[in-house]
Amino acid sequence: MTAKIVLGYILKTIGVILGIVVFYIILGLVLPLIEVSAEDDGQPKDIPIYIYTNGVHTDIVMPVKNDLQDWGAKVPFSNTKSKSTDYHYIGIGWGDKGFYLDTPTWADLKASTALKAAFWLSDSAMHCTYYKTMREGEDCKMIMISRDQYKNLVKFVEDKFDRDQNGNFMVIPTNAVYDVNDAFYDAKGTYSFLYTCNTWANDALKAAGQKAALWTPSDFGIFRHYK
Repeated sequence: MTAKIVLGYILKTIGVILGIVVFYIILGLVLPLIEVSAEDDGQPKDIPIYIYTNGVHTDIVMPVKNDLQDWGAKVPFSNTKSKSTDYHYIGIGWGDKGFYLDTPTWADLKASTALKAAFWLSDSAMHCTYYKTMREGEDCKMIMISRDQYKNLVKFVEDKFDRDQNGNFMVIPTNAVYDVNDAFYDAKGTYSFLYTCNTWANDALKAAGQKAALWTPSDFGIFRHYK
């Protein structure tokens, strides 16, 4: 095989990779523009939830406790550094375990972590963060939902947690938490460039019958529907 043929194969491979990247970027910009409309189940919308982004990850924030669900019993306060029990909201997000635990900032991102996350090669985790109050802004939007919609949301979120033989959520022992009020848990599924943390959050909104993007890999794709 001549050097010219080898070079041709290399250029073709690079061209295919660049084509996939460009196509992905186009889909990531266009498909979030297509809105999945909210469903009106005819019930009073009296349960507040929030979508909250840190600029990268979107979390679904819910009341810690009401008559339908007690998150404090399933995601114990004792698993946080503060161990405080006076929180009123819990934010839950799903994502790549390597990103969550090994990449506290973009400056810490390793090529190996990114490649594993992009191509279904690593485990996933649930990031659970307690809050005392929530304040609406560009990065945080409140949504009022019905009781049945909340039940569907709770089921969607719970189904993503891995469980031990007793049915309990499995906390990940780590010091790589972001603050004194959060903890990580083992999760089901595998992160990829086709199914990101924001794709999961977008699907959570669909499960709750709320507005969402047709598909999105980014937090922008979610929040553009809640301006």
